[in-house]
Amino acid sequence: MTVEGAPALKEEHLPVFDCANKNGKKGKRYIHAHGHIRMMAACQPFLSGAISKTINLPNEATVEEIADCYLMSWQLGLKANALYRDGSKLSQPLSTKSDKKKKTDGAEAEATEETAASQLVDLSNLTVDELLEEVQKRMATSTDTKLKRQLSRIVERKSLPAKRRGFTQKARIGGQVLFLRTGEYADGTVGELFIDLAKEGSTLRSLMNCFAISISVGLQYGVPLEEFVDKFVFTKFEPSGMVDHPNIKTTTSIVDFIFRSLAYEYLGRTDLVHVLDKPTVENLGEEGDITLVGKPELSSIRVTAPAATPAPAAKANVAAAVNEGGTMDNVTAAAKSMQSDAPACSTCGHITIRSGTCYKCLNCGTSMGCS
Repeated sequence: MTVEGAPALKEEHLPVFDCANKNGKKGKRYIHAHGHIRMMAACQPFLSGAISKTINLPNEATVEEIADCYLMSWQLGLKANALYRDGSKLSQPLSTKSDKKKKTDGAEAEATEETAASQLVDLSNLTVDELLEEVQKRMATSTDTKLKRQLSRIVERKSLPAKRRGFTQKARIGGQVLFLRTGEYADGTVGELFIDLAKEGSTLRSLMNCFAISISVGLQYGVPLEEFVDKFVFTKFEPSGMVDHPNIKTTTSIVDFIFRSLAYEYLGRTDLVHVLDKPTVENLGEEGDITLVGKPELSSIRVTAPAATPAPAAKANVAAAVNEGGTMDNVTAAAKSMQSDAPACSTCGHITIRSGTCYKCLNCGTSMGCS
């Protein structure tokens, strides 16, 4: 920590190694404050501004010594004087003393042990929510991923039963036939995904199989389905467009369709489908299945008046409606002739109509090829 007392070092050589403060625990030499001031005074005539130089004083410096430093700086013509007494702040960049204090009193050691013991938490007394909250706090404050990797080893993979339920959905996306199959746990949550399309050995089929396996592994390790849905919905690539599906009519990609379907079936996300399932009322029977028990009473007989002959004005209205219907049929036929080879809109998926040599969408106004 110091060169003072080093062998083969003469006393007259020590001033070369002097510093602003005492070196180490045994060091006694340091540059006096007057030395700092005189060095600055030698440079000040050659400078137009003040000198940013700290004048260091030892911790035991007195008020009189500090006043004497200011007086000498004024006498030598310095434009600024920055004094600093060692240890005058709670923290400083450089220090020649160690922050560690020796514990000589046994009472202080016992108090420290009691404080540490009071900070320990009995995990057996914590609830599951409290334990998860504590772990989340530690993960948020930790900058190292070691804790997260260790926690991931605690989570075990929840395998599906050998015999499980699920659904198989056939769809057609832009002419591409797709089969979506799922596997469910006993509580009805999804835990497995299969995607079948194209021919065996094709690149697209193999990539989708690997994608389905990765999603299945994530679901079995506890990744929420909501995370997958939010991440992959609205992914856009070919094939895309119109979909032959009872609820989903247009999609931006195969992945978008898969997670729209899963969100609707397992999360009840009706905002991601275009057509909702109609409620059905069952057990109504047929009209011919009604059986009357006993003799019909008078109250069950209905008397209806004969149908009146339509007036000439009514006949005129019917003829006008027929003529109007014929006109609408002509408009519909003309529109169909303009849509015979029209593609789907690249923006909204609506069928476009021919506009000259190009196509335009009547739903969103997008023009395909023409401005």
